[in-house]
Amino acid sequence: MKTTYLKEWMTSEPVTIDSETTVPEAHNILKENNFRRLPVVVDDKLVGIITRGDLREAGPSDATSLSIYELKYLIAMLKISEIMTPSPIVVSTETTLYDAAKLMLENKIGGLPVVDGDNVVGITTESDLFRALIEITESK
Repeated sequence: MKTTYLKEWMTSEPVTIDSETTVPEAHNILKENNFRRLPVVVDDKLVGIITRGDLREAGPSDATSLSIYELKYLIAMLKISEIMTPSPIVVSTETTLYDAAKLMLENKIGGLPVVDGDNVVGITTESDLFRALIEITESK
């Protein structure tokens, strides 16, 4: 069986955000593009990853005594650097689909930044792995 590498299935040149991006800005980028995660970069170097779940968790609790205006102000000031997952698990373009899938399963994550050194060159997600599985299986 032929070994299949991420470079054939990953999303190249993914959308990234800066660590100083605010939570509402990141939320808008995710929503507009129908993404579930974004690599976070500073000076073209990967420093973290943010997911829809991270943004949800950063939202207000129902138990707060703050007014809606105070909440909106505080969330608008919150930077991604304060809630991102720093130093995420990464893979390279030469990582196999099998190894990426195993890494995602073992760590209970839905996506991996693909890097060349510290530079983000792609992202791979569960959807990419499913697409590869289906296309490889159907081509047999």
